[in-house]
Amino acid sequence: MPARSGVEYIAGLRERGADIYIAGERVGDVTAHPAFGGGLRTVASLLDMQHDPALAEQMTYPSPTTGDPVGLSFIMPRSREDLERRRRMMANWAKGSCGMMGRTPDFLNVAVMSMAAGADYCAQNRPEFGQNILNYYEYIRENDIVLTHTLVNLQRSRSVGETPFDDRTDVALSVVDENSDGIIVRGARVLATLGPLSDEIAVYPARTRRVPAGEEGRYAFGFSIPCNSDGLKFQCRDTFDAGRSHFDHPASSRFEEMDAIVFFDDVLVPWERVFLYNDVARCNAWGERTNRNAHTGHQVVTKNVVKCEFILGLASLMADILGSGELPQTQQLIAEVIENLEITRALLLASEAQASVDEWGICCPDYRPLLVARKQMITMYPRMAELLHLLGSSSLMALPAEADLHGPLADEIARYLDTDTATAEERIRLFRLAWDVSCSAFGGRQTLYERYFGGDAARNAALLYQIYDRNPARQLVQNFLSWE
Repeated sequence: MPARSGVEYIAGLRERGADIYIAGERVGDVTAHPAFGGGLRTVASLLDMQHDPALAEQMTYPSPTTGDPVGLSFIMPRSREDLERRRRMMANWAKGSCGMMGRTPDFLNVAVMSMAAGADYCAQNRPEFGQNILNYYEYIRENDIVLTHTLVNLQRSRSVGETPFDDRTDVALSVVDENSDGIIVRGARVLATLGPLSDEIAVYPARTRRVPAGEEGRYAFGFSIPCNSDGLKFQCRDTFDAGRSHFDHPASSRFEEMDAIVFFDDVLVPWERVFLYNDVARCNAWGERTNRNAHTGHQVVTKNVVKCEFILGLASLMADILGSGELPQTQQLIAEVIENLEITRALLLASEAQASVDEWGICCPDYRPLLVARKQMITMYPRMAELLHLLGSSSLMALPAEADLHGPLADEIARYLDTDTATAEERIRLFRLAWDVSCSAFGGRQTLYERYFGGDAARNAALLYQIYDRNPARQLVQNFLSWE
């Protein structure tokens, strides 16, 4: 099956129902449950872009196996042109959610691609593991599989272990047995964003955590399995999709990608789905050696550029409707958003301009500017949400609902809420969007997500410190000190 349509994606979820729980109940059919409807339709619409005659050339490329069109986010980039082409495709998907969905399918597509390109790395653990990851990459590419992943173990205590990066607790996901069929895993992990809307789930070490030494048989692994595997359960948080109209909840009614805790109750992972096992050092270095972190960073920062653009557009329209665009304080606030956008875009383009071919023959974006961009977004986004508060002030409060525009006070609303540049309905529609992005439960989750989904600021700073080559700067100072 080549690139799927939205209808095919939804049918697949319905046929292969996973074990999903929300609000104290088991979900019988995720495609029919109101908590997931908005996000489901948005993911389906992203897949439909692959079949839009105006976009198909930007969204797909010929399969190396069949020649059929497959998603461009699966491509193994061999040149900077390939990276740029992939980035344009990912930007189209990011625009489809206004940058509000952090785990669109392209994120895991590029992750699996990079691990497959470095299949020899897995083969050094066991020869069959290299073939396993290659086979899996071809499988998800040719069947357009939508993936989620879960990387972080739940913890009973946050006291520091051997190092700040150790990740070991008695509730951590671990291997409890193995047999001729595969490994048996038990435990819990967070955070499976898009989990209930995904076909399969990938499990591997996070870039900000480390598998502890001395526990190879329990914690060192990487694999992927279907979401409907026996013993696999997804516990969802409350939905932010309240079932209201796009007018009342314009963002949360569309972009609820859902987050879930994943419980593994003696889940069998078949050997053909295991990519690394029982090798602590190799698991810990997997992301760096295959440049997985750089490729997923390329997707994340592409999304962040679109998100900054969206916030800039929203802030600008708020100022237009309120007639505050000529006020110095408004210009100063919006200038901050412009700075965030241009810094993020410059770092993204720098990663492409400084790309190089890695040991696996893949053109890899420079990870350093991507890591800087990801770290900056941790502080940029909460500030941008605050900027919307400051720009909107009282206009974000006491907003009428869509029904009120046709209710008993419709005439009063039309008379008193219009501005010199917009009708009352136009004003309410825009400011309900600003409220949903920055003030609602959905908006709060956006801020929390940007703060932590890629690791907190301190860990990202430590990673940047560790990977950045400071020797040329040291030498510059040493050379100066040697001047006579």
